[in-house]
Amino acid sequence: MFARIKDDIQGVFHRDPAARNTFEVLTNYPGLHAVWLHRISHKLWKAEWKWLARSLSTFSRWLTGIEIHPGATLGRRVFIDHGMGVVIGETAEIGDDVTLYHGVTLGGTSWKAGKRHPTLKKGAVVGAGAKVLGPIIIGENAKVGSNSVVVKDIPDGATAVGIPGRIIISKQNEMNASVNPERDKIAQKYGFDAYAVAPDNPDPVANAMGIMLEHMHQMDTKVEEMCKVIQSLGGDVCTDNLHNISAEDFAETGFDLTETQEREKAHSSFDPAI
Repeated sequence: MFARIKDDIQGVFHRDPAARNTFEVLTNYPGLHAVWLHRISHKLWKAEWKWLARSLSTFSRWLTGIEIHPGATLGRRVFIDHGMGVVIGETAEIGDDVTLYHGVTLGGTSWKAGKRHPTLKKGAVVGAGAKVLGPIIIGENAKVGSNSVVVKDIPDGATAVGIPGRIIISKQNEMNASVNPERDKIAQKYGFDAYAVAPDNPDPVANAMGIMLEHMHQMDTKVEEMCKVIQSLGGDVCTDNLHNISAEDFAETGFDLTETQEREKAHSSFDPAI
């Protein structure tokens, strides 16, 4: 038991930079208290002490603001950050190293008995206020954005946002982005991380702008090729060079290109292991 508690505390230190010491985590993290009380209530539930299990679960909700049905299954190092308003249904299954933020609901969409709540695999993260509903599967290391409503499966490593939840980042998308050297060149040249030429940008509007920017770049390339062909045939076109974009061009727009490029450099040099 003490080994599991120590394991849980280490999990908090790995995922919450606000955690300062073990005593603080032991005494002031209701998410941990809720998980520990659930382990007891879950054992009582499995031993057919249903009323006592539900009563302990109700006490835990009163103490922590987190409602976990004693029938739910929780893995190791499950971390409920802040926790207020979290609701976890009876047939929910939560894997190891899953992180839930406040206001999360793992609920059902049917009144029929049987499996009716979500399954969250190892390393999944569910943002604040998100609702994950029904007997669906959230894959390993998948992410659900804050205030999203997810009613369909999310594959491993994918990110879903919105109402209803839609996948905006998947492993396949990341692989496609990583083999797109042209887009990487644009990002390096202009520092347009805000326009989602970076493959890990989770903003769908910014992603759309990034696609438009890449399309414009491709059109410029084609026009340049056409000009060269016409000139080789004796035509007198495209003799004037286009004006190069500089930071001064953005001076009156409120957009600081220099600052964006500096942020892009910092982003590219950031080591997540630190």
